[in-house]
Amino acid sequence: MKFRIGFGYDVHKLEPGNELYLGGIVIPHTKGAVGHSDADVLIHAICDALLGAANLRDIGFHFPDTLPEFKNIDSKILLKKVVSLIQKKGYSISNIDSTICLQKPKIFPYIIDMKKILAQTMNIDIDDISIKATTTEKLGFVGTEDGISAYAVVLIQN
Repeated sequence: MKFRIGFGYDVHKLEPGNELYLGGIVIPHTKGAVGHSDADVLIHAICDALLGAANLRDIGFHFPDTLPEFKNIDSKILLKKVVSLIQKKGYSISNIDSTICLQKPKIFPYIIDMKKILAQTMNIDIDDISIKATTTEKLGFVGTEDGISAYAVVLIQN
């Protein structure tokens, strides 16, 4: 059996008037992420980690923001396509560990729902997904509430 590790990172600007999508759900907040798709930083980081682990380049290569077909697309659709791509190479997901960096709002109450949606989207066990959250102690673009970022590490196997 062969194991491969992948790392993903994503960042988006936050602005009033947009919805805040995280882990496939909408989080109530006064600001939302700006992007070509729904700007779900958690899903984008997971996609990049999976693609990297399978040596399949990155999310921008597969779903460029220059194509109108991806405008406002639900990131869960992209995640399903990424899972299909790694499966075509003979890989399956062993586990995912992720961290969301966001000053506000607190997302602890939403983590279980995010894990359920992600597990269903990827067709994996909910216990194979870890989602953590942190602030940046009011430092940087996350701390000033101008942006949001997420990190993900995945282990895949064949």
